[in-house]
Amino acid sequence: MRLPTSAAIPIVLTLLLAGCGADGQDRAGGSSGAAGAHGSTQSGKRPPFRIVLAVTDGQSHTSVQHSGRVTVQGGTLRDVVLSTGGRAVPGRMSPDGLSWRPVGDLDYGSRYRLVVTATYGDGRHAKQEASFTTLRENERLTGTFTPDNGSTVGVGMPVSFTFDKAIENKQAVEEAITVRSSTGQPVVGHWFGNQRIDFRPREYWKPHSTVSVEIALEGVKGADGAYGYQNKTVTFTVGRSQVSTVDAAAHVMKVSRDGKPLRTVPITAGAPESPTYNGQMVISEKLVQTRMNGATVGFAGQYDIPDVPHAMRLSTSGTFIHGNYWGADSVFGQSNISHGCIGLKDVQGGGDPGRDGAWFYSQSLIGDVVIVKNSKDRTIAPDNGLNGWNMSWTDWQAGSATH
Repeated sequence: MRLPTSAAIPIVLTLLLAGCGADGQDRAGGSSGAAGAHGSTQSGKRPPFRIVLAVTDGQSHTSVQHSGRVTVQGGTLRDVVLSTGGRAVPGRMSPDGLSWRPVGDLDYGSRYRLVVTATYGDGRHAKQEASFTTLRENERLTGTFTPDNGSTVGVGMPVSFTFDKAIENKQAVEEAITVRSSTGQPVVGHWFGNQRIDFRPREYWKPHSTVSVEIALEGVKGADGAYGYQNKTVTFTVGRSQVSTVDAAAHVMKVSRDGKPLRTVPITAGAPESPTYNGQMVISEKLVQTRMNGATVGFAGQYDIPDVPHAMRLSTSGTFIHGNYWGADSVFGQSNISHGCIGLKDVQGGGDPGRDGAWFYSQSLIGDVVIVKNSKDRTIAPDNGLNGWNMSWTDWQAGSATH
């Protein structure tokens, strides 16, 4: 198993260069966390000159993850040699000579030696060596996130990260993720347990804005034996504003687009013995057709429909808004017969674009908001799906490790 260099994890160890030797070379004398070192020239103090080796933790240099990435400050890289077991690792220098990184992959749990030579502005040279052992594969901390890069989403879409390991250093992880909107809306993270953090503004995203997510988890220690490796920027676009309000008692859904009424749709919601959740829900998944089996959500033997059309997920626990072809047309707008989902008129196969199920599916984006009111059930839990909008802003901020 190989570790992709492009997804490596450095926690920066700064190796500082100070003291000019008789041969004109600066000798390395710094260690992790040391302050900047200054030498003297005829013109007075020179600016700090340091080679930065991307090594984790900076203490023992063992059992660390490392990208092999090298950068220099106050000078230019001259030569970089990375090797393991006597074998040199090919690398590529940046055009400006300020950074170097391997072009191949680093192995898990392997010992490496790094030798770096750089040139200071006045022509003097500095050399630094370091050894490290990469992390074992099971020490990588991986965060899956939504929405996707380049996507267009509805105004309710949070930025949601789920990690494959429990996070102990929540502040460090949260600080490594920066979410910015082109409108300047302040964005705050909220932890749901130890493995999930969502980010959102106080109100829905402004329509037609751009949101960037800077992920700088490379080198971040989430917990003992759990080091991040992702280092990228993700950008998505917020589309028009669409908010649909379901009145479960009146059996209708009013769809609004950019604050104006778009269409009123007759619906059927959860029956009295299986009511639909109340609250603000975000469409998190769109499926042209899917199987729905009651056994997966606590209704074993009550239904198993192999071809539910135009299904859009509203909760992790199985709440959908979807097309319904098996119910008589007379139930829509008149009664609630579902097991908790919101049903819209549709046909088997979903091939009639004039039906409400097909129309609503075509008009909806992942991230659009569906609000349910006047149901007999409780308000949906904020972490059941992407539904953090059901928390007050005060409570949301209280779940941040940095606020």
